[in-house]
Amino acid sequence: MHRSTFLATSLGCLWLTVALSADTLVLRDGRRLPGTLLAVRDGVIEFEGQRGGVFSGRERMRIDRADVVRIEFEDERFDRGRGPSGDRRDGPPDDGRPSGLRERDVRVNARDAWTDTGITVRPGQTVYFNASGRVRWGPGRQDGPAGERNSPRNDGRPIPSRPAASLIGRVGDGNDFFFVGDGTEGIRVRSGGTLYLGLNDDFLEDNSGALAVTVYY
Repeated sequence: MHRSTFLATSLGCLWLTVALSADTLVLRDGRRLPGTLLAVRDGVIEFEGQRGGVFSGRERMRIDRADVVRIEFEDERFDRGRGPSGDRRDGPPDDGRPSGLRERDVRVNARDAWTDTGITVRPGQTVYFNASGRVRWGPGRQDGPAGERNSPRNDGRPIPSRPAASLIGRVGDGNDFFFVGDGTEGIRVRSGGTLYLGLNDDFLEDNSGALAVTVYY
């Protein structure tokens, strides 16, 4: 075989191997996009995908995280790594949550009005939570992050229409409250600033215990 022909064939095989050994985005419309995950930031997945087949080159894509069902990784670059400030990168997708997000464990004490998570979010960013544990929030009252069942409205709580002692969040120093509970679906925050977590309770002095919350962002 002529040397140039051999070289061209070898390079073609090498490209095919690289192309087949790729990360894959699985989209909600059923498409599967092979390529390389570059970053996940501000609700957008940056992805270098194949354009028009294996031999047609590659292009950089920006895809809304909400349009992605899951990311299948060729290796563990994002699953096992750590992000800035010691944050972990989350592992395989869970309940539709994209992989590659940073995660931080936060202890939410029942007697504290608000717990600073140390996380700064941006307007429109989608944040995911996984909460567990139980807190005592009054005589004979003990509940998990979902709060009291069949809880009546109480205008003294931060979110009056949500269950008593449920897990809630706040962005910044204002009244931008949102309900978290025990759900794992993404929550798109309206404003930017420091993310705080707390309990939806109007009287904290008789509370005890804490919730363990993992924040994915």
